[in-house]
Amino acid sequence: MSEKKAIKGGEFLVRETAADEVFIPEEWSEEQKMIAQTCHDFIDHEVMPRLDEIDSMEHPELMPQLLDKAGELGLLGTSVPEELGGFGMDFNTTMLVSEVCGAGHSFAVAMSAHTGIGTLPILYYGNEEQKKKYIPKLATGEWKAAYCLTEPDAGSDANSGKTRATLSKDGKHYLINGQKMWITNGGFADVFVVFAKIDDDKNLTAFIVEKEFGGITMNPEEKKMGIKGSSTRQIFFNDCPVPVENMLSERQNGFKIAVNILNVGRIKLGVAAIGGSKMAITKAVRYANERKQFGKSISEFGAIKHKLAEMTIKTYASEAAHYRAGQNIDDAYEAFIAGGMAPGEARLKSLEEFAIECAILKVHGSEVLDYVVDEAVQIGGGMGYSAEGPFERGYRDARINRIFEGTNEINRMLTIDMLLKRAMKGHLDLMGPAQEVLKELTSVPSFGDDGDEGLFAKEKKVLANLKKAGLLVAGAAVQKLMQKLGDEQEILMSLADMLAEGYVAESVILRAEKLAAMRGEENCQHEITMAKVFLHHAVEVAGRAGREAIYAFAEGDEQRMLLMGLKRFTKIEPMNLKAARRQIADYVIEKNEYPF
Repeated sequence: MSEKKAIKGGEFLVRETAADEVFIPEEWSEEQKMIAQTCHDFIDHEVMPRLDEIDSMEHPELMPQLLDKAGELGLLGTSVPEELGGFGMDFNTTMLVSEVCGAGHSFAVAMSAHTGIGTLPILYYGNEEQKKKYIPKLATGEWKAAYCLTEPDAGSDANSGKTRATLSKDGKHYLINGQKMWITNGGFADVFVVFAKIDDDKNLTAFIVEKEFGGITMNPEEKKMGIKGSSTRQIFFNDCPVPVENMLSERQNGFKIAVNILNVGRIKLGVAAIGGSKMAITKAVRYANERKQFGKSISEFGAIKHKLAEMTIKTYASEAAHYRAGQNIDDAYEAFIAGGMAPGEARLKSLEEFAIECAILKVHGSEVLDYVVDEAVQIGGGMGYSAEGPFERGYRDARINRIFEGTNEINRMLTIDMLLKRAMKGHLDLMGPAQEVLKELTSVPSFGDDGDEGLFAKEKKVLANLKKAGLLVAGAAVQKLMQKLGDEQEILMSLADMLAEGYVAESVILRAEKLAAMRGEENCQHEITMAKVFLHHAVEVAGRAGREAIYAFAEGDEQRMLLMGLKRFTKIEPMNLKAARRQIADYVIEKNEYPF
């Protein structure tokens, strides 16, 4: 590993990262591969053959039974320390479990809600008594968990919830009254993490509520577009008595708990979507190889090859970014532990540090999956649209991911909001580099070869310029709009797209570079090609998003100067993208599955 100072969250925008500083999925240990195989076997043998039965909801006991089996294999306790009955895996290994199980449709939703937002608030914020009482049973699946935050009038604005908690006359219980909706696992959960305001408090407080406490009623199961086998109920609390010792953390700390737990949920949702993408690609290429038209397999046609290649390249690139960030979170955790911090606090701090990357990857992973399942339906044609075919369920089930864990719009705006707040607090120097970019604009550009050599020397310059493009547009928008920028949601979303595509492009370039150093360039031609094609895609997205932003806030000479700068920083040498995609598609077709 390089002796460089550990990277901070969001710092990728203003700092070059070396290939040997990132973790790549090709480095999984034998033990991690065995864990992944256990997950594959479970999904293949226990979940996939029963998808229709799960979705029908005719046997409400089926999902809890599947969670029990997952618990017996240890899949529910991967994040839980060994002393509390779990496996105490590092963050990236728990990401791998999320990825593989992410292909499990409704089961994946039930499992992630239980292991993530259901268990982690107690694990990270509970006192010793609470952790000892609840976590071992949650880690084995003996008790199932749900998370009650959203209300009819409090979705993205979670802190505006109306559910109230009032201390009983004898001072022994809080009586909770209110309504929660869209509660995943609501129909069978034993334990609920419930957010309510005590009296007239400004902020939420969190409580651990057992179903057995009483005062809890539910509406029937919600009918949904997709994830039909996931239990989703409205839950009503009517003087639900919660012992005072079941307050989670401190009074009015609930909103902070919700925000921090969502950081975990976001990146894990993103990586689960990558698992779903890989499965959809495998189904699509197998169908394309079998389906004959005009006397040959449809996989031989250029239009189908284009689709298979783009699906694969986007999935591979997004995967690279997820595990890069996951390793950053693990490294930050180790540093906090070495500094004397308690494990629970260190885990939260490490996730908080990389909250920007978690938001980026939630958006990216969910939108890659949406793209992949849409193209899979298209490859299937009529069979793609048929509920009898292999693609329709994946298409419907994927759609929720752009809404779960904060909508993609909210996450885009959060990305820029968090970045600017860190800059204003002095945690990240963004204005210095932004000023340097402006200075560079007024200087004469260099047209000569800088003499750089190496596998991705030219691409690294493109990446550096992509970051400059982001700094140029963001810096100009901040200067022009100041405090009003927060109200300009369209501009914020354009800036977020520039940032995200640059981050993922850098991640896949670094992945291919590190892999080539490990295996030799001649053995990584497909990975190198995918990285280069994705960089072209990122440049296109950044150029388009940057122009939209500039058009929205600049006029006259300022607009011309910014557009000129953007054009200069979004240049890339032409390559034959059709030939590159065909190379990737031919390999996927030959392997008859997602092969990376």
